[in-house]
Amino acid sequence: MSGGFDRRSLIVGSGALTLAACYPERKKPQADEQTQDFFLSDLEARHGGRLGFAALDMGSGRRLLWRSQERFAFCSTFKAFLAVATFERIQRDEEDLDRTVRITAADMIPHAPVTEKAVGRTLTIRQLMQAAVEVSDNPAANILIREMGGIAVWRSWWPTFGDTTTLISRLEPDLNTALPNDPRDTCLPEQTLANIQLMASSTRLTPEHDALLKSWLIASPTGPGRLKAATPAGWTIAHKTGTGSNGATNDIGMLTPSTGAPIIMAAYFSGAVEATDDQRDAVIADAARRALKALGRG
Repeated sequence: MSGGFDRRSLIVGSGALTLAACYPERKKPQADEQTQDFFLSDLEARHGGRLGFAALDMGSGRRLLWRSQERFAFCSTFKAFLAVATFERIQRDEEDLDRTVRITAADMIPHAPVTEKAVGRTLTIRQLMQAAVEVSDNPAANILIREMGGIAVWRSWWPTFGDTTTLISRLEPDLNTALPNDPRDTCLPEQTLANIQLMASSTRLTPEHDALLKSWLIASPTGPGRLKAATPAGWTIAHKTGTGSNGATNDIGMLTPSTGAPIIMAAYFSGAVEATDDQRDAVIADAARRALKALGRG
């Protein structure tokens, strides 16, 4: 993204729904990356959950990884990536930001802060994208997938980014079940990191579209106790949260200081079913604070 993000869109890829794709060979770090030990077992023990975390200092290339090759339900974090796919369709003249779509009662599922108010009226593709990214509107995301041709088309978009590990299986709200040992609708934290890193230097989006996505990611009010809570004063965070069943609590994004290189983070916490929402959020925030300190950026 332009400005602090400089064409950085949060991308998580998808592969075919096969067992072979579920457990890929570990990706090797880039030559300029240095992976250091980073232990978060005490944060997991706090509430009995499982934490997947990956961070990258875009300046030094230093990386921090914890359970980075294990699978976690991505939940609503995919909506930032859905916006990127839609922007690319617009850039190919397959879609129009200002095209209107009629919103019906049949579209409604839980968590519809924007679309529920628009039943019987129309929303533009731009409004649907903003609703999905900024306030995580579930019907908006499903409608965007429908309008691009359905889940098969959506699934086929992800490998175009070179990622064959993230698995796209269902629509909202079913994709949020986050069942133990269920590979459906899951991703690898390290793959998320690699995708964001690749997108940071890509030109897949025009500067205008890049800036628009960035504005939605920054404006999002969701997850104030997660990565936002760990972001140092004076920094900007562009991020997308995800929340599901079985304690699934996620946040991925890019933290950018006023000067210097940004830090990419991907955090997925699940299984802490007895913990409160605030307690699960705090685990992600504490992991992010620890990462910033370890990278010498806190």
